[in-house]
Amino acid sequence: MSGLKRFFTQSVGETATLDGEEFEHAKNVLRIGVGDEVILLDNSGKEYTSIVAKVEKKSMLLNVLGVADGEKEPKTQVALAFGYLKNADKNEFIVQKAVELGVSEIIAFSSEYSSAYMNENKLERLNKVAKESTKQCMRSVAPTVKYAKTLAEALDGLSKYENKLFACEFALSSKADISALNGSTALVVGSEGGFSKSEEDLANEKGFSSVTLGKRILRAETAAVALTSVTMFALGELGENFSKTGK
Repeated sequence: MSGLKRFFTQSVGETATLDGEEFEHAKNVLRIGVGDEVILLDNSGKEYTSIVAKVEKKSMLLNVLGVADGEKEPKTQVALAFGYLKNADKNEFIVQKAVELGVSEIIAFSSEYSSAYMNENKLERLNKVAKESTKQCMRSVAPTVKYAKTLAEALDGLSKYENKLFACEFALSSKADISALNGSTALVVGSEGGFSKSEEDLANEKGFSSVTLGKRILRAETAAVALTSVTMFALGELGENFSKTGK
């Protein structure tokens, strides 16, 4: 079952239609045709085993054979908000790795020291990366990448999370124990320029705890992956967390 190719579609019933870029990729790149089995995803967390019944010029019709719950989705909701970077490849890298590590919500934002700008095409590209990463790591729900024009807007969008961590390169010590995390968690990391003291103060006012990632200065994309990784481990999403089992 794990070897079947995976595709996103809008809705699934007894039958489903694959069109647009997913259809083009299935037909022209992967050469999938009548009689081939695939997995369809509709972002509900379900996975639909389906067989191609008909291939037309711009779409293919599939018959649904069975449905199962996806087994790769995280048990704990984690959000990552990151300062939008000048280098497009680095933004895509952050999104790709966040999806692989199990992040459920992704926000790119502009902050005081940001020097890059976002547009609809760039945001669309990041969402495409999120979908491709979802299929690659065999998740069944692709996180939607959103854009916040300001740090304040991004922080407000994360108010529902139980734990709120703000990675700050000039913090002398962490105000939260990452190893003891339990429950939904929001993570915030900056762009190439990092954060200003006033931005840290704003985050603290909104309930975010400043944390340090060590004495070395990390690249922005490294910080995003590092903080996400240690958080996922602490929450038990990257294998067994020995510190919480007492072993």
